[in-house]
Amino acid sequence: MILTLTPNPAVDITWHVDHLTPGGTHRVPPAVARAGGKGLNVARVLHASGVPVIALTTAGGATGDQFRTELAAAGVPCELVATASATRLSAAIVDAGSGETVVLNEVGAAMTAEEAAELVATALRLGRAAGVVAISGSLRDGFGPDELASLVASLAGVTRVVVDTSGPGMLAAARAGAHVLKPNREELAAATGLADPLAGAHALLELGAGLIVVSLGTEGLMVVPRDGAPVRARLPRVLHGNPTGAGDAAVAAIAAALSAGDDLFSDTAAAHRARLELARRATAWSAAAVLMPQAGELSPEHTRLAGEVELTTIDGDPR
Repeated sequence: MILTLTPNPAVDITWHVDHLTPGGTHRVPPAVARAGGKGLNVARVLHASGVPVIALTTAGGATGDQFRTELAAAGVPCELVATASATRLSAAIVDAGSGETVVLNEVGAAMTAEEAAELVATALRLGRAAGVVAISGSLRDGFGPDELASLVASLAGVTRVVVDTSGPGMLAAARAGAHVLKPNREELAAATGLADPLAGAHALLELGAGLIVVSLGTEGLMVVPRDGAPVRARLPRVLHGNPTGAGDAAVAAIAAALSAGDDLFSDTAAAHRARLELARRATAWSAAAVLMPQAGELSPEHTRLAGEVELTTIDGDPR
């Protein structure tokens, strides 16, 4: 079983427009609202793929009621910690003409010490029985880098821990011994101060992380182990759509590989092959997510897309 943890969830609202004109007025179809947040997107992908998963997050206020109702309708197994503050909103505007998406994310309200303690206690209870724990998304006051690091350190000795967050939280998770970190290029550069993704990945490994998977947007992704050769993966063409769930689909692929028992960490030929396969699947799942109107979904095209993925070992040996 995989546990996903979303410390700062949202009700995601998505509008689709034919062409977005800054300053203009647009008539749009009814918005689609759903329970969102990066960890929820990971859980949706895993659930739809037949991988056992439980989603842990918070909910509060009127938006929290909407969040609970939609999540129950989705059928994703979950546990929710109640908060006094309302669940935040996130809005995405998808421009069909340009293929670009504008996203507006509210900042999540602070958690009380009691709420944060309940979230941590529930994560420890569920996480110790899970094969993998994936912690995804932004943090919030009351559950910040220190709380994240303490939770990662407590879980890392009993299960595999994947973290997808940014800024000081990413560095704290690396120092706490997260098995896998999944930053994108911009997050990695901002956290480490290094523009080169390979150098930034090695900086996180030096802090204590076990494996780094860097999303590179239309250039695919990079898998960088502590031991062994890094791997690059990319599609030979650019897909247009909604990219907001692409990174979450990659985290789902990572968690699925770890749950299946794949060795992604050793400096062996078998582990290198496992990292190549992870790079292929994560790239294909990310691309398949872009093709879908909502985050947390995979296009049926993901199997065909996997066959298109180009893999290269960083030492220059094409695979």
